[in-house]
Amino acid sequence: MQAIELKKGMVFDDGGKLMLVLGANHHKPGKGNTVMQMDLRDVRAGSVIHKTMRPSEKIDLVELVKKNAQYLYAEGDSYNFMDTETYEQYAISADQLGDDVKYLMPNIEVILEFTEAGELLAVQLPSTVTMKVVETQPGIKGATAAAGGKPATMETGLVVTVPDFINEGDELVINTLEGTYKGRA
Repeated sequence: MQAIELKKGMVFDDGGKLMLVLGANHHKPGKGNTVMQMDLRDVRAGSVIHKTMRPSEKIDLVELVKKNAQYLYAEGDSYNFMDTETYEQYAISADQLGDDVKYLMPNIEVILEFTEAGELLAVQLPSTVTMKVVETQPGIKGATAAAGGKPATMETGLVVTVPDFINEGDELVINTLEGTYKGRA
């Protein structure tokens, strides 16, 4: 596979390290060749790095085994999930989850990704989640969605820019890929 085909959520082998793609961007500078700029997370160490590759560079994609699961609860620094078919429970650290922690709501359906050897690598979130606004400025009567917007803190601590008419207590649909407001629930 070539580097240009990488997308968020894919895992590849980079010199013995398993790297999870957090974001991939095809970049064409004014002079010179096109490059792929990527934010990657070492799934075992938890460290995040920024890497640049040529689009034609060959990479070894890692085949993942996927299992449907449900988020149960957080215990200290680990987050617990249950396989919805076998009821087996798995824990994953906050370091491995990264910013995805802010989208975890009780009983949310996710996909757990394992290596063929059975090592839990990542959690794939649904494309959207429904959350309640716990803190924001009061809504403005007559405001439209086209206005600039204001910050709103959701029940998990996630801060999202929302339209001016949103109030505390409103339930909103949030895009988990971009961390953006999609609409009211």
